[in-house]
Amino acid sequence: GADVVLMWTMWAVMMAAMMLPSAAPMITVYDSALGNERAGLSGSTPLFVAGYLAVWAGFAATATVVQWLLHDAAVVSAMGESTNTWLGGSLLLGAGVYQFTGVKDACVSHCRSPLSFIMNEWRPGLVGALRMGARHGTYCVGCCWVLMALLFVLGVMNLWWIAVLAAVVLLEKVLPSVAVTRAVGVGLAAWGIGLLIGIG
Repeated sequence: GADVVLMWTMWAVMMAAMMLPSAAPMITVYDSALGNERAGLSGSTPLFVAGYLAVWAGFAATATVVQWLLHDAAVVSAMGESTNTWLGGSLLLGAGVYQFTGVKDACVSHCRSPLSFIMNEWRPGLVGALRMGARHGTYCVGCCWVLMALLFVLGVMNLWWIAVLAAVVLLEKVLPSVAVTRAVGVGLAAWGIGLLIGIG
């Protein structure tokens, strides 16, 4: 009912706030391409952003269902914080491992290369703008969905944790090296293992 809608709205707003800063370079390049009269390209920056946010709104719906199920299973609190060491440790370890996968590398490389994305994925017109935004959003979800799942570790409403995760996402996208991705992976895996064996 209303509680589910409210929870989804919270997730959707939170995803937009966390992900739009890291999408700014892509949005800027898209907008610049439209502004180049010699290129003769047609599209819409607001629709590009709308397509991007629509994908994250879909992710927010999934996260809402997951949070509801975890709460019903009594493994997360009303604030979305893990109350189960195995859940928290497994999420952290899984997120750490994901940082080393080919899917992560492929998705983050698309997010790091706005110009390449524009050149290879261009679709003209208003519908094209929506499709391009959604496609870029899909790459971003592929890159960051596991990091977003870590909101269940220290709490969906924990503003410090939200800020840390948003900063990690931004650094991964703006720095051209895999060093940040790998370092984050090692740190998360170590934290997860620590929790699982009772150190944390």
